[in-house]
Amino acid sequence: MLKQAFSAAVIAASVSTAHAGAIDFRIGSSVAELSYLTQTASFGYGGADIGFGLLGNDNNDFLLNASILVSGNSTGDVKGLHFGVGLKAYGGTLDDPKNNQDGAAVAISAKVRYVIPGTVPLAVLGEAAFAPDITSFSDFNGVNEYRVALEYEVTPSARAYVGYRKLEVESNDRPDHDVDNSAHIGVRFEF
Repeated sequence: MLKQAFSAAVIAASVSTAHAGAIDFRIGSSVAELSYLTQTASFGYGGADIGFGLLGNDNNDFLLNASILVSGNSTGDVKGLHFGVGLKAYGGTLDDPKNNQDGAAVAISAKVRYVIPGTVPLAVLGEAAFAPDITSFSDFNGVNEYRVALEYEVTPSARAYVGYRKLEVESNDRPDHDVDNSAHIGVRFEF
């Protein structure tokens, strides 16, 4: 089922190439995630980044996510600093030996990216999302996600990165279910 969902996401992303966007694919030792990202100019002053993702792990946990992030550049003395705030929604199922946990959550999210000055095109990225019990539904009681990465710009439209992410879902039967708690590598293609 997970392979079919990944295939459907790849097909949907490739059909939607009429708008500027990106495809981001990352893998860890036991997790894979595929995301489709696009932009809209009709939201806020400078527009917003919109994303849709599909994550699965070898424990048969399955999460979909959708996000909207308004971002901008630093106006101060720090060149190359980009930051954003937004919302991220999660929904899916966690495999549990006793009883599968199905649910959803809406999180506040933030992102900081700093392009390191120099001849080598490197950037450092940090992301966080937090959904408390009050914005979680069904069997989910909260979601916490933290991610850091070091990016290398291979070409102006392709980035490779290494990073670490902790994605924890609190549920009725398991107070701290780690969906991801590992290092990962990934690529991002912009078109």
